[in-house]
Amino acid sequence: MSQNPLLTLSPLRNHAPQFDLIREEHFKPAVDAAIAEARANIDQIINNPDTPTFENTIVALETASETLGTVTSIFYNQLSAAGTDGLQALAEEIGPVQANFGSDIILNADLFKRIKAVFDQINHLDLTTEQQTLLEDTYKNFTRGGALLEDEKKAELRKINEAMSTLSPVFSNNVKKSSEQFAMWIEDEKDLEGVPDIAKAGAKHEAEQKGEPDKWLFTLDYPSFGPFLTYSAKRNLREKVWKAFSNRAYGDQFDNTENIFKIVRLRYERARLLGYDSHAHFTLERRMAEKPETVMTFLKDLKEKYRIGALNDLNELKKFAAENGVDDLMPWDVGYFSEKLKEKLYHFSDEDLRPYFPLDRVLKGTFDHFSKLFGLVFTPAPDLPTWHKDVTAYEVTDKLTGKFIGTFYTDFYPRVGKKPGAWMTSYRDQGLFHGKVEGPVVAIVCNFTKPTGNQQSLLTFDEVETLFHEMGHATHALLAKGTYASQTGTNVLWDFVELPSQLQENWLYEPETLNSFAAHFETGEPIPADLIEKLRASKNFMSGWMGVRQMSFSILDMEWHLNDPAIITDIVSFEDEILKDCRFFPRLGGPSSHSFSHIFAGGYSAGYYSYKWAEVLDADTFEAFLETGLYNQETAHRYRTEVLEKGGSEHPAILFRNFRGRDADPSALLRRDGLLDKTGS
Repeated sequence: MSQNPLLTLSPLRNHAPQFDLIREEHFKPAVDAAIAEARANIDQIINNPDTPTFENTIVALETASETLGTVTSIFYNQLSAAGTDGLQALAEEIGPVQANFGSDIILNADLFKRIKAVFDQINHLDLTTEQQTLLEDTYKNFTRGGALLEDEKKAELRKINEAMSTLSPVFSNNVKKSSEQFAMWIEDEKDLEGVPDIAKAGAKHEAEQKGEPDKWLFTLDYPSFGPFLTYSAKRNLREKVWKAFSNRAYGDQFDNTENIFKIVRLRYERARLLGYDSHAHFTLERRMAEKPETVMTFLKDLKEKYRIGALNDLNELKKFAAENGVDDLMPWDVGYFSEKLKEKLYHFSDEDLRPYFPLDRVLKGTFDHFSKLFGLVFTPAPDLPTWHKDVTAYEVTDKLTGKFIGTFYTDFYPRVGKKPGAWMTSYRDQGLFHGKVEGPVVAIVCNFTKPTGNQQSLLTFDEVETLFHEMGHATHALLAKGTYASQTGTNVLWDFVELPSQLQENWLYEPETLNSFAAHFETGEPIPADLIEKLRASKNFMSGWMGVRQMSFSILDMEWHLNDPAIITDIVSFEDEILKDCRFFPRLGGPSSHSFSHIFAGGYSAGYYSYKWAEVLDADTFEAFLETGLYNQETAHRYRTEVLEKGGSEHPAILFRNFRGRDADPSALLRRDGLLDKTGS
């Protein structure tokens, strides 16, 4: 065990993971050893003859499993970023072991007795706000985890937890494997009509990598299929790609039907066992929204407002398509004709922007943006090992003081085994680690357009938005100031977590920000002012349509988790009924649920509404910057100290109120989306 790099304190700066030494065979022994260590630490807490106190019980428990936390964070992050078959098999082995350990802790009556003894004295203890929140959260985690159940029900809960532990990784793997099955080979260049040169170059590169230099290969990686659906003039091929994407993990060997039923049934059983009406009721108790009724009212009100705009968008799109020879608009036509209509209305295409967004310049501009806002400096750290040659490590410091803040990694390109999409993740949160408060270890993982041959990576505007979004999450983690890792960074109520990320997207529509980095990859010429104005003018193009799309995902999520799943016998008919007010076409592909990884393999179950909930907060927050100046240091400092640095140490409603001086204004979102006039509000 002394040779296992997962079990020795990393000698690297900030104890960054030793990715160059870690092998798949290290994970299972490391998990077993870390669990044994954690059990011994918890036994010490239970057997402590001293009266339970905040330090000897709550803080001791907070740090008791830190080795296990380190091992599993590395494991699950590698499962997402480099998911080999070996790692997937390990996930199905490690999951139940970890779940059983978790149950052993949270269902331990002697341990809970000590926690309750401290909690019962909460009003008589001299605690900081952060300490009080930690105590309250610890107690709630135990009660919500089954600590108050009778022994028979505890045994039932343990079985449920164990069964649930493997399902999310299996669901995610099925989506990934199903996606990787699809390959559209193009042999005749005429079939590439309309496809941008950079997308063609990417497809040629993919084919060359597969030993077919005279062909083009399109896959279900977004940088491949996204431009094809948007620009390809070949309607039959767009249909082929759209249906392949829509049918991921449905009707093939990686079908997720049974996994969905197992997941929702187990979630429902757990909630009922714990005394809640449904999984949604259980989940929302620890959210800003608090109750399903609040969420459903929020979603239905927004849906009606967006639906009016969406119908206008669709009618305009159908009329435009008919003028261009297509009288029967289909889902695989929407992206294509909306792009053409946008070109007609605003006299530019998304591809006109791409030459001004070379990844290297965009990344430097992104770092400069966060330096101007918060004084962060990102310095490459080539001596730090990474998990893949495409990954870059950085040290983050404070510009004014030079003080070290944290370790940061970027992983930008698709590859076999890597989960689709984009996400920020933490290998270790700010807080106590081996007895000292240490800085965070953070990464952003994306699937951007890859460089090919001599062609550097040129991003779409959507990809630039994604980068700013994920960097918003990353700065939330990096700027954490707390002592206890479970309270710092992105460890906040889930419907607050998207505020720092979505907020950052707003700056990309402002000339001051774009002019600071957007320049032509060949000539270095700055992005033309008229192109920025066209982008700004088109900001709310199809906003009603996109709003309804978000509502459909949010409502589907809630309906899965509000109902007794025993009444759901067919996923297709269930979805069709739930989404009938959100769909404007017959269902021509597979159900959304089968690849809905956010809710079945991520943390968004009964929580997908969080994106829109947080949009209200971010629209209102950005108005504060518009009022005082995009980079006004007083506003930025107040936002940093009242929101980002405090993490989950206080209720987010209080944090927002401290920053803005009032509660959030729901109209801010509708103002930004340009829907106030359309709805008459």
